[in-house]
Amino acid sequence: MTDTLTLTTDVLIIGGGPAATWAAIAARDRGAEVVMVDKGYCGTSGTTAPAGTGVWYVAPDPAARAEAKADREKLGGHLADHDWMDRVLDQTYVNMNRLGDEGRYPFPRDDAGAQIRTGVQGPEYMRRMRAWVQRRGVVILDHSPALELLVDAGGRVAGAAGHRRQTGQDYRITAGATVVATGGCAFLSRALGTNVDTGDGALMAAEVGAHFSGMEFANAYAIVPKGSTVTKTAYYGYATFFHADGRVVQGAGSMKGRSVIARTLLSEKVYAQLDRADEQTAAQMRLGQPNFFLQFDRRGIDPFTQRFEVDLLAEGTVRGTGGINVVDDDCWTGVPGLYAAGDAATRERICGGFTGGGSHNSAWAMSSGSFAGIGAAADARAAGRPGHPEVHGAGRVGLGSGLRAAPPDEVVRAAQDELLPFDKNYLRHGTRLRAARESLDTLWADLSASDFGAADPLGRIRARQAAAITAVGRWIYHSSLARTESRGMSKREDYPDLDPAQHGHLLAAGLDEVTVRTGDLLPRSGADARATAGELIGGRVA
Repeated sequence: MTDTLTLTTDVLIIGGGPAATWAAIAARDRGAEVVMVDKGYCGTSGTTAPAGTGVWYVAPDPAARAEAKADREKLGGHLADHDWMDRVLDQTYVNMNRLGDEGRYPFPRDDAGAQIRTGVQGPEYMRRMRAWVQRRGVVILDHSPALELLVDAGGRVAGAAGHRRQTGQDYRITAGATVVATGGCAFLSRALGTNVDTGDGALMAAEVGAHFSGMEFANAYAIVPKGSTVTKTAYYGYATFFHADGRVVQGAGSMKGRSVIARTLLSEKVYAQLDRADEQTAAQMRLGQPNFFLQFDRRGIDPFTQRFEVDLLAEGTVRGTGGINVVDDDCWTGVPGLYAAGDAATRERICGGFTGGGSHNSAWAMSSGSFAGIGAAADARAAGRPGHPEVHGAGRVGLGSGLRAAPPDEVVRAAQDELLPFDKNYLRHGTRLRAARESLDTLWADLSASDFGAADPLGRIRARQAAAITAVGRWIYHSSLARTESRGMSKREDYPDLDPAQHGHLLAAGLDEVTVRTGDLLPRSGADARATAGELIGGRVA
């Protein structure tokens, strides 16, 4: 099959995880027709589907909410916004209750028979979300990665074009509004579920002028058993870490002390044992995260009584907080017709400069997805559907024939050499950061100046992934060098102290030339948000 599939809809959602499915539900609630295109299979791909996760679900009690907001405020460098935290807590509470009712999720019950809604099991959660959006009439195109956004003559985003891997068919979908919910970027580090998280949505958003917030806080590394992909780190709070000779690694830990593990790994092996969990806790852990223990069971290891070698895997913006900047309550990106949600969007609003772990990230996915779906549906009603002949592709690097360019896999390896080593991206120093940034800048210049891409559709998919990973890495290092202090996750060995004068946010933008703007976040709502965003992005205001 070679003919291009051509569709028109009110709202196009790029992605298939929690943020995408909640955006679809919200848009359908407002009567919009919705098409979703997923790089994988909606319901099984992405980081949520293979794992259990907590959810930032807090009853609307003032004291409980205040405690929930204070939990990560200091860790995040006091960069979070209390209004946004309140909105997310409210929306998450509503969504989790809807998930149990309309979504038919079988929450467990406590001894009194009340449902426990503070967490979900990813496989069941995403299976239910897929079924729910299908019941609501959403059209899902699985295994259909988007390759570029479509824009009209005025610069308004009007859908996307891509390729259906299983049918070999290109597609072109025009839409009144588009939501990017493609997940974050983990640089193909092999972290569980991140094989689809290569920054594609970020690249597409940058090509139409979107900005990025908090990219310096994209240096999350997870503790894993050596050779494993399972990045569920919470249980390492019960671990003791050891040198090969049995001595305890002093100061090593999961929540605090991960940098000690990283420094030790630079010169020797590190081992762990979950020896601080009692029998009851161990049983609860196995029930809560069965896939965490599958890796040990297959190797014949009892992690509670035996030591095992550990490593660190990069998770980038998947567990970090940086992403596409959103400028109002509807998660609008500042680019007409384009909205962002989930890991693709910045989480600075609720987490500041420190990872939200699983619970905050889950809450942000479902709430930002809802906000974006609401905003996109309203925008689509106002704008109407564009005609196919009036739009053109905005994609740039990675869509060439590849005749005079490096192979995509070679580009990925070159980018990974700068982004995966934790002595560059985690144990940060200006000298190492500058060297890594210069390497990525040179790599991007080579890609931009060449015919980078591939002659076949699957090759173009890999080329766009390679370009996206390189672009995301550049925003990370340009932003990291601009923050000359240690705040949140961005710890600088050459600037070890927090600088009160840098209590603000960094907005990165650009492809061939990356710029970083310092200052406060944009206003959240109303005409002021759209006017200010228009000034920054070139006046393209709806």
